[in-house]
Amino acid sequence: MNKSITQATQNDKQISKSIKRFFTRFHVSSALKASNAYKKKGVPVMEIFQYLFLLIFSNRSMYMNLITGRNTPDFAKDTVYRFMKMIQINWIRFTTILSARIIRDAIFPLDSEERANVFIIDDSMFERNRSKKAELLAKVYDHAKHKYLFGFRMLTLGWSDGSSFLPVNSILLSTENRKNRINEATEVDKRTVGYKRRKLSLEKGTQAMLTLLDAAKKAAIPAKYVLFDSWFSSPRTLHAVKSMGYDVIGMVKKTPKMFFRYNGEDMPLTSIYNKNKKRRGRSRYLLSVMIDVVKDGEIIPAKVVYVRNSLSYDAMTAHTAVVFTRYMILSLESRESKDNRSLGELFLYFSDEMSDIT
Repeated sequence: MNKSITQATQNDKQISKSIKRFFTRFHVSSALKASNAYKKKGVPVMEIFQYLFLLIFSNRSMYMNLITGRNTPDFAKDTVYRFMKMIQINWIRFTTILSARIIRDAIFPLDSEERANVFIIDDSMFERNRSKKAELLAKVYDHAKHKYLFGFRMLTLGWSDGSSFLPVNSILLSTENRKNRINEATEVDKRTVGYKRRKLSLEKGTQAMLTLLDAAKKAAIPAKYVLFDSWFSSPRTLHAVKSMGYDVIGMVKKTPKMFFRYNGEDMPLTSIYNKNKKRRGRSRYLLSVMIDVVKDGEIIPAKVVYVRNSLSYDAMTAHTAVVFTRYMILSLESRESKDNRSLGELFLYFSDEMSDIT
């Protein structure tokens, strides 16, 4: 028992050292200050943030720390709650600044000049079925489960060089449809970041995406392309992203309501497809044509590539086998490195939510 406690203490110290090195290397303290995360008196914000950061890596909740008396901070839990609720902190700016520093100092110097860096936009369900009193909680349609759930759409902007991926910033989207909002926003000062954050959460995903992208551009994160799926690929969005200096690679909806100019005529993608000769055989690439994306008289030349997009059962089975093989290699590496935990346990340590806080 004593050996186990000693080992746990050593692990905590090692994790703490690694995190402190990370905080020092990328100047997390100054990133917090630049995002309005500071206090004129009382417990320094950096101490509270570092404590929250360490919680998940030590596999303990704030509640259990208080009960056991281990790693107990020099401040009360109410101090943590007040910090989490501070409306003046610009969390979008914080994560953007931090990711920009990591990219600039640790990743970009190792990449060749020919490598194309990209931003990636995607949204996912942030489910909160048990939090019926959560501010701005909404009924959101989950396209994966094909049903409405209580929660938010988590719109995320990420960055990749083809080898590494880093999250840049995000916003929890409620809904602009008042009928689907379970709870309204709390009244806050309109001059604060908290008010702007709530206002942004009620905008359409295509507009919120531009706000996240603008923050990344101001942080001078290097990227040439923006990647997103069909939910964002409207002519209006394509022109807006292009005006910011980025080219777009994305999927496009097969809908009769969206028009593109082909040979001087505006038509939907299905009509363009029917007017051209397709490749023979079972090639995945069926057709590639040049079109114009027109919006308010402005024209952007683009290429549309038609592909087969069916989900083969054999392909899905093969994908699962490859994932299993990757896991086997990582698990073996973990065991041979004399770590007495399986990779699954390690994964849970690093991905578990701070349920007692959020």
